[in-house]
Amino acid sequence: MLALALLIAAFMAVIYPFVMVGAPNGRDIRIPRNASSENVRDSLTKEFGEDYAGKVMRLVSMRKTDFKTRHGLYHIEKGSNALSAMRKLTSGGETPVRLTINGFRSLPLLVDKISAKFDFPADSLWDVLSDREFMASFGVTPEQAMAIFLNNTYEVYWSASPREAVEKIGGNYRLLWEETNRRKAAALGLTPSEVTVLSTIVDEETNSEGEKPIIGRLYINRLKKGMRLQADPTVKFAVNDFTLRRITAKHLKVESPYNTYLNFGLPPGPIRTPDETTIRAILNSDPNDYLYMCAKDDFSGRHNFSTSYSEHMQNALRYRHALDRNDIH
Repeated sequence: MLALALLIAAFMAVIYPFVMVGAPNGRDIRIPRNASSENVRDSLTKEFGEDYAGKVMRLVSMRKTDFKTRHGLYHIEKGSNALSAMRKLTSGGETPVRLTINGFRSLPLLVDKISAKFDFPADSLWDVLSDREFMASFGVTPEQAMAIFLNNTYEVYWSASPREAVEKIGGNYRLLWEETNRRKAAALGLTPSEVTVLSTIVDEETNSEGEKPIIGRLYINRLKKGMRLQADPTVKFAVNDFTLRRITAKHLKVESPYNTYLNFGLPPGPIRTPDETTIRAILNSDPNDYLYMCAKDDFSGRHNFSTSYSEHMQNALRYRHALDRNDIH
């Protein structure tokens, strides 16, 4: 019995540090391409200290893992023992990165946000988004690339290539534009990408879910009649200033393909990342006869809608007076 007790005691003395001592905090360990054991040890030491890193790497050495084949991000939970950490790092079971896209108003900003999250440079992502053939597989042009980045939270591996990341994120866009919704878009006289571009203008016009289908139909009415959209958000996009509360004649004259006061039809691309609920609201909207809209003079964010230009001008005059009273320029 004494011998057994001594054996157990010796075993525990050896194994205890590896199974009973946990990581002092939760951290991500990124293993770059063609990494060496020294690279991994350095990362573990930086995040958890030399003692914990040493324990993990002693176990790693028993497996003779080649970290050149383990490119990826691995999350070590707080309290994970060295044995658990070793298994995670050597198994190749990556932890996906959570990426939230919500209301980006600039493709360059979006590209910077995405590339900062993953193991590829912004330039390589731009190359993918500029590939006309690849973008065509989503039914968009490079100018419309922002359309496929629906507002949502995605899980993508840190080691993904730019093309793989775009495929993963753009998968939601492909699912949205299945045959039924394609038919609904066609019934409105628009392509899926055009509905998506239109939805981004609608999202900038109002936060009211009840107004979104009305505004969507209003703009479709204008398109069908050959009228300019004259959408203020497209002017804000053209001048790169979404803080504007008053659009002046100076802004309306800005030369840009996105200025729908100067150009007919939809702008060449979205003015923000699109929202699926707004796209569906437009697709399922009821017809109306409205051709004009103007923000209400109570600054509620809601709008007055009208079918005649004379009625619209009365609404616009009330709004301008409200701006003047509140010294909004």
